[in-house]
Amino acid sequence: MPSPSLFLEQPIRMASILEPSKTSFFPALTKIIATLGEKSRSVEVLAASLRAGMSVARFDFSHGEVDFHQATLDNLKEAIKSTNKLCSVMLDTVGPELQVVNKNEQEILLEADATIVLTPDQDKEASASLLPINFHGLAQSVNPGDKIYIGQYLFTGSETTSVWLEVSELRGEDVVCLIKSSASLKGSLFTLHVSRIRVDLPTLSDNDKDVISKWGVKNKIDFLSLSYTRHAEDVRHAREFLSEVGLSQTQIIAKIENIEGLTHFDEILKEADGIMVSRGNLAMDLPVEKVFLFQKAAIYMCNMTGKPAIVTRVVDSMTDNLRPTRAEATDVANAVLDGCDAIVLGAETVRGLYPVEAISMVCKICAEAEKVYNQGRYFKKAVKYVGEPVRHSESLAISAVRAAIKVNAAAIIVFTSTGRTARLIAKYRPTMPVLNVVIPRIISNPIKWTLTGVFEPRQSLLVRGLFPFLPNLTHAADGGRRSNEPVLQASIDYCKKAGIVKPNDRVAVCQKVGDASVVKILELDA
Repeated sequence: MPSPSLFLEQPIRMASILEPSKTSFFPALTKIIATLGEKSRSVEVLAASLRAGMSVARFDFSHGEVDFHQATLDNLKEAIKSTNKLCSVMLDTVGPELQVVNKNEQEILLEADATIVLTPDQDKEASASLLPINFHGLAQSVNPGDKIYIGQYLFTGSETTSVWLEVSELRGEDVVCLIKSSASLKGSLFTLHVSRIRVDLPTLSDNDKDVISKWGVKNKIDFLSLSYTRHAEDVRHAREFLSEVGLSQTQIIAKIENIEGLTHFDEILKEADGIMVSRGNLAMDLPVEKVFLFQKAAIYMCNMTGKPAIVTRVVDSMTDNLRPTRAEATDVANAVLDGCDAIVLGAETVRGLYPVEAISMVCKICAEAEKVYNQGRYFKKAVKYVGEPVRHSESLAISAVRAAIKVNAAAIIVFTSTGRTARLIAKYRPTMPVLNVVIPRIISNPIKWTLTGVFEPRQSLLVRGLFPFLPNLTHAADGGRRSNEPVLQASIDYCKKAGIVKPNDRVAVCQKVGDASVVKILELDA
């Protein structure tokens, strides 16, 4: 596997580690995806989360009804207005997820070495000796000795919320298991994961389609997180469905969380808009000592192809504690050094006691890791991977980053209507933030008018180092045919006000002049 080795080559003075961190307008270049739930849905907490560094709000439809998520999103919109901070919306599908159904929602206490039966008869009550499941083919898919994991949040920092079973006997459609670990299961639904078996269910379920066509369309979701992506065909089917319901601009993030997805990773990467390395479920299919290897290989391939790489399950212990463990803090930093674009917080923000503190802590760790990220070595590897001849757009991105680094620019300002140029520049991981100035365009045909540039600002919030700016100028919607100088001045004024640049700083600007794309360096007035 190619290894970027992206830690700074020069020795670090140990004393410098103790120096206070410098404050910045952006908490970190790496983006934070926060899953919203019971503990993180009030306007006050959401506003604090946005200030702390949340840039993507994830709505997990494995838990909660549509009305619950709509109310949460309505609160998020209020928080966005009050903080004046943009946030994108990600819908996470349920997919072919096996579930245990606990209709009465009573707590189920399971003791190690006891026997329990898994049955597809959902009319039966869940108890310490019997668990109803939503899948009729389990008995045909498993064999004695297979491992089964059950929990609301599978094997978080608190092992007592998940149980490990071993199949001991098959009785018709029922599966008899030996309980290997004591646990307390709470709630109405628990995820069931069987290591290394194929579940013969569609990746995009009927329920997923219903949620997308109603809630997703109504709220114009920016991202669809496609759970249990197993083949490139899964992504193609999801994209076709999104187009059918009017969400053709919604980007698809393929979640890799089992062996099948890992095996078909290359073809999935070509079809998807980004990859989420779902380490929770993946670590139950892969030997745990192999997870890091897949993480590094997957992030490397995402980096080289310029698609966002996302990592999950980083500070599980912050669900109940104010600080992460030392190992978790190091894990977050290593994900940044590997090259990830974004980090997902799940249980930490859904039901955790410290959702805002978890976001803030992860941002701080990311920012420290970004300081020692070996951008020079990465840049050379990325350019070499592209090869020759270089496409015009790729050449422009390389030139912009190289020029910005040579003159020690404080920021790169990119004019774009589709977002492609800005994403290409961010692909080369410049050491300074990239300001994505989105110029909306009106495209007409004999049937209708279409406004482009609506989704792009929010979708840039998933890309490391890329930050959107929406100029409030009425003439910006003409596709850039007129002079962009007023927009450029508005962008620079925004950077000054935000503290991104200061007097005498240099700024690299990438824009179109007539039919030509140019990169120019501006030196700001004192």
